[in-house]
Amino acid sequence: MIPWTLAAIDRALRTSWAADTCSPDDVDRAAWHPGNPAWGHCDITALVLNDLFGGDLVVGEVHDGGERAGHHWWNLLPSGIELDLTREQFRHGQVVSAARTVRRPPGPLPRRHAEYVLLRERVATRLGPLPAPADGIPAHP
Repeated sequence: MIPWTLAAIDRALRTSWAADTCSPDDVDRAAWHPGNPAWGHCDITALVLNDLFGGDLVVGEVHDGGERAGHHWWNLLPSGIELDLTREQFRHGQVVSAARTVRRPPGPLPRRHAEYVLLRERVATRLGPLPAPADGIPAHP
């Protein structure tokens, strides 16, 4: 097995994001396009990174022009470092606030499970086998 670098993980995620893995909630606000590949991928990206590194998830509220416009997810690693590989999706002055740390819930995802599985599979194609999902549930639907 070839050791992974954060750059390789970042590259694998970026080349795996696509319209079919974008959050439908975000597509309702603006369509996914390759010019902003991180758009609508924070939740499942945070879960894949949680599979790789463990730790906790962080969720904050997104505000656009003073209006609440959804949530943003990223990772809090066991070392205490916060890792957010999708923050650049906010290009129009959106503000993320009211961040709170949450533990990953056990069991399969209540929503976006198919997109999470697809993203994991694409990342694994680029990096090689990934550790088992942190929720202990097989990644395949």
